[in-house]
Amino acid sequence: MKTKYLSIIFALCSVFFLSSCKDYLTEIEPGTDLLEDFYTSTEAAVQNVTACYVPLMWEYNNTYFSEWFFGDIMSDDALKGGGSTTDMGDSYDMENWRTTSGNGLLLDFYRAQYQGIARCNLALKYIDGMEVGIDDNFTANMKTRLLAEAYYLRAYYYFRLVRIYAGVPLVLKVLDSSDEWGQPRASVDAVFTQILSDLTVAEAGLWKKSEYPAEDLGRATKGAAQAMLMKVNLYMASPYWQTYGLTKSASECYADAKTWGEAVINSGEYFLCPVYEDNFTLVGDNGSESVFEIQYAEVPWGDYGEGFGFTAGSFTQQLVRSRSSLIGGGWGFDHPSQNLYDEFEAGDPRRDVAILVPDDDKIETPSVEYYLGNKLLNNKYGMYRDTYPGTGFGQWGLHASRGPLNNRQIRYADVLLMYAEACLGTGNTDIAKTYINKVRARVGLGEVEATDATLRHERRCELAMEGHRWFDIVRWNIAYETITAYEAGESTEYKAQIASGAGFQKGKHEILPIPYNEILLNPTKMEQNPNYN
Repeated sequence: MKTKYLSIIFALCSVFFLSSCKDYLTEIEPGTDLLEDFYTSTEAAVQNVTACYVPLMWEYNNTYFSEWFFGDIMSDDALKGGGSTTDMGDSYDMENWRTTSGNGLLLDFYRAQYQGIARCNLALKYIDGMEVGIDDNFTANMKTRLLAEAYYLRAYYYFRLVRIYAGVPLVLKVLDSSDEWGQPRASVDAVFTQILSDLTVAEAGLWKKSEYPAEDLGRATKGAAQAMLMKVNLYMASPYWQTYGLTKSASECYADAKTWGEAVINSGEYFLCPVYEDNFTLVGDNGSESVFEIQYAEVPWGDYGEGFGFTAGSFTQQLVRSRSSLIGGGWGFDHPSQNLYDEFEAGDPRRDVAILVPDDDKIETPSVEYYLGNKLLNNKYGMYRDTYPGTGFGQWGLHASRGPLNNRQIRYADVLLMYAEACLGTGNTDIAKTYINKVRARVGLGEVEATDATLRHERRCELAMEGHRWFDIVRWNIAYETITAYEAGESTEYKAQIASGAGFQKGKHEILPIPYNEILLNPTKMEQNPNYN
C-alpha cells in the first residue's frame, strides 16, 4: 500500500476537480463533469478510499504537528528538545502548560483530521451509490470492504480529535454548501457513540489481515476495528472520560472491551515479534505484530513551506534524531526523560531500544544537543538499523528529506495489555496476569501480579516513545499527580524553565483548547473549552 500513497495524493485532487457549478445554474451545460461521474470503476472507488488514509500521514502544514508532540512531550516520557527552548515555541507552550487557542500546532492537527473526515464522507456517499457489477472487480464483497475502510478511518479521525479537544463537531455527510459549514460542537458522549457506531459497521465489513494481498497490507482490517473497539471502550470506561456524563457505564465498557480483545486474540492473525526491537525496523513494517500502522514511503523531497499533502514520507525520523551529524544529523526533538529511563527494570532490553544515550565524544555542539540538561534521544523512531547494520542509521536518513518507516499505531503487544486492562476492569485478575506476563516474557522479564500499578508500568515500558503515555495518564485520571511528581524530579535546568509556566491545572489541562481560528469561523456554535480563552 505504501507505493500507492504518492500517486493517490494527486488522484484525489481529480475527484474534487470534477465537481461542477450546478448549484448556480438552472441547467447543466454540455460537457460538464459531475462528481458522481468519477465513480465508474473499482479503481476509482479504491483511489478514493486510499485517499482517506493520506491525512493520517501528514506531519506539517504551517508547523510540525506529529501526534507524539501530544503523546510523548506533554507526558512524563519526554521533553520537547530541539535546538533551544525557543525552537518550536508551540510545543514549548504545550510542555509548560501555557497553551492558548492560538497555538499553531493545535490548529494544524485539528484541520488535518477534518480533511480525513471529509474524504471519508465523500467515499461513503458516492461508493455507496455505485452498483455492484459496474466492472468485474466491483463485487458486493469489495464494495462492503471499501465502505468499511471509510467507516473505520472516520472513526479513527474522530478518536484522535475527541481525546485532545473533547467534544467536536460531528460531520457525517459531504458538506456541499457554505450554509452548512457552521456545525455545532457535539458532546463527548455523542462523539464516542458515533465512533463506536462507525467501528461496529467497519468490523462487520472489513477483511482479515491474511485476506489482503501483500500490496494492500496497511489497510484497515477486521482485527484493527476490533482493537479500536476495545480501545475506545477502555477510554469510555476510564474515570476521566466518565466525568463527561457518558450514557454507557464503565462496567458496560469494560465488558465490551474484554469481548473485543478476545476477538483479536482468538483470530490467530497476530503474534508478538520474537525480537522486540525488530518491530521498529523497515523489515518490521506491517509485520506479525502490526495491527494498524500509518504507511510511509521514502521520497527525496520535503513539505516545508508547502503544507498538507506534499510528501508521502515521514519527517519524524529527522525531527527526533540527534543534532550531531556523528549520530544522525537530525533536529533533536522528543528527548526521552530521565524519569522514563529510570522506569525500566534492570535488564529490560526495551530501555535501550527506546532510548539512546549518546557518547559525549560524539556530541559536536553540547549547547544544542543537550536540552535542559538532557541528552537522551528517541531511539525507536530516530535510529533504526535496517540499511547499514552497525552504523546506527539507514542510507535514507542521511540523504533523503522524508523517510519510509511506518508509524506503529496499534501493535499486538498493545492489544494484549489493553485486554489485560479490560480483564482487571471486569474482575478477571488471573487472566489479566497471564497477558501482562506474556508481554514481559517476550523480553525475558519475570512474572508479576496483575494490578493497576503493574499494568501501567508495563504499558509505559512496552510502548515507550510511541505516543501513548499522555493519553493513558489522562484517561486513568492521574495526569495531575503524574506530572507534578515528574516535574519535581527533573533537572535543575528543567525546573527553572517550568517555573515560568502556569503549572498543570487539574480539570483544565487534560484537554486542549479548540483552535481560535475555528471558533472565528463558527462563533455562534463553537464554545471554548473551560478555562481557556
